[in-house]
Amino acid sequence: MTRPDHWGNRTLRVEGGIRARSTRGAIGSSWWSKRFLAVLESFALGTRLTRGRNYARAGQVLSLDITPGAVEATVQGSRPKPYEARIGLAVFPGDVWARVEAALAAEALGAAKLLAGELPPHVEDVFTGAGAPLFPARITDLGLHCSCPDSAVPCKHLAATFYLLAERFDADPFQILLWRGRARDALLANLRELRTGADSAAPAEAAEAAAVAGAGAAALGGAAVPAQAAQAAALADTGAEPSRAAPLPTRTARVLAELTEPEVELERFWVPPVPVVDPEPVAVAERDLLLRQLPTPGPALGGPELLRVLRSWYR
Repeated sequence: MTRPDHWGNRTLRVEGGIRARSTRGAIGSSWWSKRFLAVLESFALGTRLTRGRNYARAGQVLSLDITPGAVEATVQGSRPKPYEARIGLAVFPGDVWARVEAALAAEALGAAKLLAGELPPHVEDVFTGAGAPLFPARITDLGLHCSCPDSAVPCKHLAATFYLLAERFDADPFQILLWRGRARDALLANLRELRTGADSAAPAEAAEAAAVAGAGAAALGGAAVPAQAAQAAALADTGAEPSRAAPLPTRTARVLAELTEPEVELERFWVPPVPVVDPEPVAVAERDLLLRQLPTPGPALGGPELLRVLRSWYR
C-alpha cells in the first residue's frame, strides 16, 4: 500500500519498521523528551513536523542509531532505496563533562536520580551553569542532512527521526547524554568515584572523637559518654575549642559506614527490563447501548420518537 507525498509520488509502505508507540496526540511522555520536542517545534517547521509524525507512526523509519555527536536513521520514502538521515549535535569536551559531573555528584538527590535511570529536573541548569546547554537552542545548533531530493530542511524524513528519537529518550534518558558525548557506564562510574571521594573525606577530628567516645563507653561498662565530654577529650591535646555545630558520629553511623555496597545495579532498579508498550485497544461499546437496554417510554414522554432523537444525540 502506498500514499502520495507533496510531489504526488507514492510513499512505499514497509513492514517491520520502527513504529511510534503514540498513535494520536503528542509524542513523548517524560519531561526530557517533551523538552527536546518543544525545542524542535519552536523552530516553526510547520507541516513538515506533521508529515514526519505520520511517518513515525506508520513505521517508515527502518533503523535509528545514536552515537556521540550523531543520530543516524534509515527512512523509507517514495523511492525503492531508503533515504539516509543524519542529525548532528556538538559533543561536549572533557572539561565541560568534568564540571557537570562534579556538580551532579555534589548533590545527593541529583546523583541518586541518575543512578536510578532518571534525569533530575535541574539537570538543564547544571549544564547551563557549566557553559554548555544540554538541548539545542537554535536550528543552526543541529547538523541536518537527508539524502532525499526535498530542499526543505528538515524534511519529513528528518522530522520522523526527531519524533522517534524523543521516544527513545523516553525509554532511556542516558541516550541524550550519549548524544552529547558521555556514555552511561562512564558517567555513572565517574559519579560513583566522585561520591565515594566526598563521603570518605571526613575530618580527622571527628574520627578521633568517635574513638575516644567508644573507649570511654567501654571503660564505664558500656554506659554512654556525654557528647561534650568526649569532644573535649578528643581536642584536649590540640587546645582547640569544642565545636557545638558538628555532633559526634553515633554508633549506628559507624556501623553503617563499615557496610559494603551491595552488588546490584542500583541504577537499573526502577527501569523496566524491556520497553513498556501501550496496551492493545479494547472493544468499544456502541454509544447508544444504554438506550437500547431501556424500555420504550410512554406516549406522555414522546414514545419511540424520543428514543430516536436521544439516539442521534448519543451518537
